[in-house]
Amino acid sequence: MVVVRSATCFFHLRQLRHIRRTLSKESATTLVHAFVTSRIDYNCNVVFAGAPKITTNKLQRVLNAAARVVSGSRKFDRGLTQLLYAELHWLDVPERVRYKLSMMTRRCLNGTAPRYLAARCVPVSATASRHLGSAASHQLVLPSYRLSSYGRRTFSVAGPASATWYSLPRHLNVIPFILLPFLVDYLRVMTSC
Repeated sequence: MVVVRSATCFFHLRQLRHIRRTLSKESATTLVHAFVTSRIDYNCNVVFAGAPKITTNKLQRVLNAAARVVSGSRKFDRGLTQLLYAELHWLDVPERVRYKLSMMTRRCLNGTAPRYLAARCVPVSATASRHLGSAASHQLVLPSYRLSSYGRRTFSVAGPASATWYSLPRHLNVIPFILLPFLVDYLRVMTSC
C-alpha cells in the first residue's frame, strides 16, 4: 500500500518538475497539494499509528521531494527542514499521523465522528461504577490487546493512548467544539515539538 502510494506520488512529482519553471510558487503549491500531499494525508491515517519507521520514511521521502518541487531546490540543497516547517507549514509524517489521531479522538468525544469510531473512545467516567478522581481529568479507557504488533495500533488503543491527547492541558480537553480552530493550531504546534 505504501509502496504503490509513494510510487504514484513520485510519478506526479516528476511530471510537475517538468513544468515547474512555468508555474508560480502558489500554482506549484496548489498542484502539489492536489496531486501529492492529499494522497499522503489520505494515507496518513490511524493505520500508521505506531508503525515502524521504515514504513513512514517512504512517505516522508515523498513529502521532502514535494517540498523541493515547490521551492525549486535540488536534492542536496540545505534547509529542507526549515522549508517544511517555516515556509510551507507542513508536519512530518509521524506528526501528521499523531495530529489526525488526536483530532479523530476529539471528534469522537464531541460526537461528530462516525458511531463505529465514537464507540471506541469511552471516557473512564462512563464505565466506572463509582466516582473516580480520573473522571475529572477526561481520561479514556484503554482496552487490553493481545498482539503487540497490531493490537496497539488499532484506533481503540492508539486514539486514547496518543501522547498528544494526554499532553494537552486539561482546559483544552473540554473546550467547546466551536473553538476547534484554536485547538487545531495548538495540536499542530504540539506535534511539531
